[in-house]
Amino acid sequence: MKIIHTSDLHIGKNVNGFSMIDEQRHVLGQICDVVRQQKPDAVLIAGDVYDKSVPSAEAVQLFDEFLTNLSESATPAAHIFIISGNHDSAERIAFGAQIMGRQNIHLSPVYNGTVKPVIISDKDGPVAFYMLPFIKPVLVRHFFENEEINSYTDAMRLAIAKMNIDKSIRNVLICHQFVTNAERSESEETIVGGLDNVDAQVFADFDYVALGHLHRPQSCERPTIRYSGSPLKYSFSEVNDDKTITIADMGENGGVEFNFVPTSPLRDWVDLRGTYNELTALQYYDSRPELRENYVRVTLTDENDIPDAINKLRTIYRNIMEVHYDNKRTRTKSIVVNNIDATKQKTPTELFAEFYEMQNGESSLTAEQQSFIKEIMERVKNRE
Repeated sequence: MKIIHTSDLHIGKNVNGFSMIDEQRHVLGQICDVVRQQKPDAVLIAGDVYDKSVPSAEAVQLFDEFLTNLSESATPAAHIFIISGNHDSAERIAFGAQIMGRQNIHLSPVYNGTVKPVIISDKDGPVAFYMLPFIKPVLVRHFFENEEINSYTDAMRLAIAKMNIDKSIRNVLICHQFVTNAERSESEETIVGGLDNVDAQVFADFDYVALGHLHRPQSCERPTIRYSGSPLKYSFSEVNDDKTITIADMGENGGVEFNFVPTSPLRDWVDLRGTYNELTALQYYDSRPELRENYVRVTLTDENDIPDAINKLRTIYRNIMEVHYDNKRTRTKSIVVNNIDATKQKTPTELFAEFYEMQNGESSLTAEQQSFIKEIMERVKNRE
């Protein structure tokens, strides 16, 4: 069975004041082209269709156009699966699901404790597709009050257990979560201390797990637990990333072979570094005419700040987004920034333990105190 997997469209997103809508229209057309060429049995969009839970009219219109084109690009027998991510409103994505389903377009319902599969078949037999929208422990706990759910892993494990998976056939899960040890980029929402982590072992019963949420394409623990990544770059941390559309070809016994089709943006993202005089020299930017249109981040190495540098540079680099300095002054400040970054990597319990030590002069929390603090942190994190 041939599956096309993508995610994190973030339709309607703005980055540093720049609308991405033209970029998105361009890349959504490429997704339709790939579907038309590859003729897959299933197309999976693993969450974050929109960038906001209440998207703009322009974003809704673009998604409507995309869905129409996608349906027309696919073969009549192909199925399209779309789930809601953490940026989406689950209710908005679910709207019209029943009538859409008659056209083989399947929208994830709002999670209610039950996830029923959509089963489609190829020459090798049936494949069950489970659509699980983005979930939090508090949401799952609402439907299973007698179960112990203390983490995202607990919530995911229970949600999967309640699916009653038929292991005699091939099974695919489409979900939108952060899997432990996966690599983030700057354009994603994060929770301090990694409290939103899900252990990859909970996916053991699935032949393929089509993930959304992280924008960098990657596999977790095994090749068949995979993030497709976003089809576009949304931050300068992704400058060197290759954006692709994942094609997964699933065999009779659940084995998967992968191919990746690169996407091509209207404008690339570029990091430039040098003195103001170097970056404004005619011979420099004339040798790279694409820089006039690319999204640019500039790092100036001048020891003295250039007044109104970003607007002066914008006369050359039309889509400049950021200007930074790397000099003696900023390198001194970076010591403080690095300390802050190190703090961000610590769990809430570790941060509280350091605070407790400073306040009370005791070297560490007892096991009982640590357990109590962890419970309090979970309650705060899950409070609605």
